Amino acid sequence: MNMEKLELQKIANEVRKGIVTAVHAAKAGHPGGSLSAADLFTYLYFEEMNIDPKDPQKPDRDRFVLSKGHTAPGLYSALANRGYFPVEDLKTLRHLGSYLQGHPDMKHIPGVDMSSGSLGQGISAAVGMALSAKLSNDSYRVYTLLGDGEIEEGQVWEAAMFAGHRKLDNLVVIVDNNGLQIDGPIEEVCSPYPIDKKFEAFNFHVINVADGNDMDQLKAAFDEARATKGMPTAIVMKTVKGKGVSFMENSVGWHGKAPNDEQYAQAMEDLEKAGEALCQK
Repeated sequence: MNMEKLELQKIANEVRKGIVTAVHAAKAGHPGGSLSAADLFTYLYFEEMNIDPKDPQKPDRDRFVLSKGHTAPGLYSALANRGYFPVEDLKTLRHLGSYLQGHPDMKHIPGVDMSSGSLGQGISAAVGMALSAKLSNDSYRVYTLLGDGEIEEGQVWEAAMFAGHRKLDNLVVIVDNNGLQIDGPIEEVCSPYPIDKKFEAFNFHVINVADGNDMDQLKAAFDEARATKGMPTAIVMKTVKGKGVSFMENSVGWHGKAPNDEQYAQAMEDLEKAGEALCQK
């Protein structure tokens, strides 16, 4: 499935609408980091990964683990737009009785390969999946998305050490480097910089993406990752937290807060305008 860049941008805009709608309906959740990764979710599920929404458990599917599990609204919106479940269900996020919990749940949500949410643990599960594929001679690839604040967790580097040692070239670790975590700028809270040098030290092939909200740059990075043999790949992508919603962009306050009705209307207006602009291209 080779989609034009414009088509992917339109889908990413719809994914963003789903994020804002879900978090508003829940009156809770994490919009900032979901929006910064919306383009990445779109690229993975509509272009990069070997998956089938009609057969979410197909044995040879590529696996994705959302290590920064609190950005579940972004993953759910991508899955819904890809056809795993109705987009309408996004409005039930975090509601009592809804299968769309605040963090990914593999038992109840079609398309979720691993339950996650406790930061640092998702990458370890992804490394295990990649090792399993190697041991079984399976062809599937494994992708995992981490927050740049999340990589302050020690377990991340234990997993990275193991992946590098085992030469897991079927593993792609993506870091959403939007520069902000719940308590403020990452370099002020507990700086993980330089991120690329750290992964290189753990025997990863590292690709720095200057703009992780740009489809062309994402395509180049994932093509390079696929061509890399003998070592795992880390894609460190610079993104804008809250991307696409004017008042949320680069604002740490929107890490884990839901918009009120007025803010929701403004956010959706921003995204409607962005969608219209894409339609005129």
